[in-house]
Amino acid sequence: MMTALGPVLGGWLIEHASWHWVYFINVPLAALVLVISVWRVPESHSSKTRSVDWLAVAIVTLGLAALVYGFLETPILGWTDPRVIGSLIFGFGSLVLFVFVEKTVRTPMVPLKLFQSAGFSGANQMTLGLYAALGIFFFLFPLNLIQIQKYSATATGAAALPMILLMFLLSRWSGGLITRYGPKLPLLLGPLTVAAGFLLFAAPNMRAHYWTSFFPAFIVLGLGMAISVAPLTTVVMDSVEQERVGTASGINNAVARVAGVLAVAVLGAVMVAAFDHSLWQSLAGLKLNADVVHKLRSNEARLGSLDAPSNVDPQTAARIRGAVAEAFVFGFRLIMFICAGLVIASAAVAWRKIPSQTVEREPDLGTAVAN
Repeated sequence: MMTALGPVLGGWLIEHASWHWVYFINVPLAALVLVISVWRVPESHSSKTRSVDWLAVAIVTLGLAALVYGFLETPILGWTDPRVIGSLIFGFGSLVLFVFVEKTVRTPMVPLKLFQSAGFSGANQMTLGLYAALGIFFFLFPLNLIQIQKYSATATGAAALPMILLMFLLSRWSGGLITRYGPKLPLLLGPLTVAAGFLLFAAPNMRAHYWTSFFPAFIVLGLGMAISVAPLTTVVMDSVEQERVGTASGINNAVARVAGVLAVAVLGAVMVAAFDHSLWQSLAGLKLNADVVHKLRSNEARLGSLDAPSNVDPQTAARIRGAVAEAFVFGFRLIMFICAGLVIASAAVAWRKIPSQTVEREPDLGTAVAN
């Protein structure tokens, strides 16, 4: 229920108060979660774990931060900027070092032996594709509604309610799919349905009507996610021994969050590049002076909110605004096709790695920790 309420409340606060309040309301909610956790959640731990893998925590945190920074700054600084190159090299190097560290320490943060289970590795690969697509979608779609379709912030927050409510209402039904059909069939049909939803989002142009354009797409997207999420979680949990369930869940959630962050960074750069390509194709016939061109190029990361410089005539300003809207729609459509490709790849992983009926257990867990 809070998942449904959150975007609407956040949009209302942005529209009627300030975007700062979106972060302030998280403070009492986080405090409440901490109290409930201490009060009601039982403690559990593995008897084989004796210490926290702080070195791996530091390495992976710095590595991911460097990668995200490098990709986010690429549209502004360019691929050849030393800060971008240095950040990406440091980030990728850190992730390679992280794998090496996890292979050598006695109590790794991410036991790599878990990934010897085809079910566990396949489920996490699927999570990577699904949540990367969702991450960039929910980053760009509100910009589409606000900047291009001219929706209010509150209406934008409410736009995804059909998807959220559908997943909530179908949660019990989707949980039973794996019992009736096994994990493979839902994890094939679910991502393919999600892909169809993304393709529907690629269709609307400027000034699209919500009920005929976005509402059907959210219904299809919500149905696909409802089919996918519960079986995916079940495969993750059933692929490891009982004492590793918490670790498996943590890894899978971390994969989902990292997928979303990296998708925004990497595909955000793709979006800006596509926006740039379309914008300057549309403006090729206009004789813009060097100052106007510089102002437009230096602010392209604003995407749909990019406005015509104040020193151009009204007719030229209107042409620029129209070209900006068309360029955003072009880039958004490209990203939706990429999202569809990512979740189709997830379905391919399910076909190859997810078992049809019984979910295999992780091999030789007792020696995994010792090694």
